[in-house]
Amino acid sequence: MTKMTVDFVSDVSCPHCLMGLLALEIALGWTSDVVEPQFRFHPYQLNPSMPPEGESLAANLNRKFGVSAADVRNGCAQGTQRVAALGFTMNYSDASDIYNTHDAHRLLHWVGLQGRQLELKRVLFVAYFSKGLNPSDHGVLIDASAEAGLDAQAAREVLWSGRYDEDVRADEQLWRSRGVNGVPFIMINGSHAISGSQSPQQYESTLRQLASERAA
Repeated sequence: MTKMTVDFVSDVSCPHCLMGLLALEIALGWTSDVVEPQFRFHPYQLNPSMPPEGESLAANLNRKFGVSAADVRNGCAQGTQRVAALGFTMNYSDASDIYNTHDAHRLLHWVGLQGRQLELKRVLFVAYFSKGLNPSDHGVLIDASAEAGLDAQAAREVLWSGRYDEDVRADEQLWRSRGVNGVPFIMINGSHAISGSQSPQQYESTLRQLASERAA
């Protein structure tokens, strides 16, 4: 069995990050005979300057990239189909709101100290993409923590105290300084980089190749 550290740089409101994690987890299930993964999630904010009230996806993409509402709708429909094929129900459209995710990343940093990031990451993806909840709302984040089996009161204290603010900003800046300018970005064993989401089959091929190389 080959132990592999999986550094996963992502945002909780990034549909491609959702696709990447779903596909990677499927591939890890297929390769459980040779790979033992250890996830470490790192922050990347797609909209770090987003105000508390958020903004619709269509308005955001039009403002930043000039994307039409029709193209946003088509992209959301295609994304919904892709994640459905990976076993996930996504309710996401051009009318969906996007929010600042800094506090969600603070919470993920906190649970990372306990080795529980993967559980919370899954719940946060469901909260945002399936339920349409606001990942900057402390109530939503506290409920997500409880659903992930964490101490809700401890999560509340982390959020209200502002704890890990600088840690999250420093971690994000570290990955940006390494050239990461889009997500998902995956680094396996600190040396093998994968940019963007891939299919489960592609991830499986990579994992088996890396396991074979390490065994040799």
